[in-house]
Amino acid sequence: MKKWKFVIVLLIILWLAAIITSNYIKENNKPSFQDNNIALIPISGEITSSGDSSLPFSTTGASSEVLVDLIKKANDDSSIKGIILEINSPGGTVLASKEITDAVKESKKPVVAWIRELGASGAYWVASGSDYIIADPMSITGSIGVIGSYLQFEKLMEKYGVTYEQLITGKYKDTGSPFRELTTEERNLLQGKLNIIHDYFVSDVAANRKLSKEQVEKLANGIFYLGVEAKELGLIDRLGGKKEAEEKIKELTGLKSINLVSYQRKKSFFESLAGLSAYNSYFIGKGIGEGIVTKAKDSRNLIPTV
Repeated sequence: MKKWKFVIVLLIILWLAAIITSNYIKENNKPSFQDNNIALIPISGEITSSGDSSLPFSTTGASSEVLVDLIKKANDDSSIKGIILEINSPGGTVLASKEITDAVKESKKPVVAWIRELGASGAYWVASGSDYIIADPMSITGSIGVIGSYLQFEKLMEKYGVTYEQLITGKYKDTGSPFRELTTEERNLLQGKLNIIHDYFVSDVAANRKLSKEQVEKLANGIFYLGVEAKELGLIDRLGGKKEAEEKIKELTGLKSINLVSYQRKKSFFESLAGLSAYNSYFIGKGIGEGIVTKAKDSRNLIPTV
């Protein structure tokens, strides 16, 4: 009797899982044969190259692999006439942000970036690649800058009698280790690389926004700007929200009316069930090139982020 109860409960769980999953797929993959479709692509959370699956029930944030693919699919779909990027992100890794920005710039269809609450650092870089940027007056944008900070535990280790044995085969192999201080030479070496990233970031934003490099350089001090400030500084084109984004995409596509089609990755069953988002609390506008010490196979990797 107990076995039958277990089987019945299991079948009910599987049935509920099938309903939740099928509803999600239906909602996000509605076939449409209209000729006035606009792809609405959300960029939400930390921008990464492929997401972080190290946490149970975690999302992948804004994966460049997924977003580049969605932008390509929107361009390949003849029913899609334009793209609106709904941005609510503090940025992320340098490479991932660059990949999405490049995909936006390569789009053969008009792209409008709509910054809702947060479009800073790498997320602003992505927005700059669009044809037009709209941001809420109280949104946070900009944060163009370079940071290479990380935690360093040498003094703490000394206090508790913990030592660090340096066993390496290359002079700079453990540069950035949290277990010892940087030498002056190493600090200058890392700063030089951050300067290269900073220069590339500034130059690309200047080209995307049709501003001089000198203009952007003055703004590239790491500070974030409210939407109203960004408008005055030329970092965005118009203040507003979804309504204004729809009006602009109509203008760019020549359509009198539009039908928004949601383009986003499929969530896992557990994400749909729990509705969790691991990266939405990622702090405001991390600067380009931040070095984060993460646990990897060698227990220490410097990962540049924007």
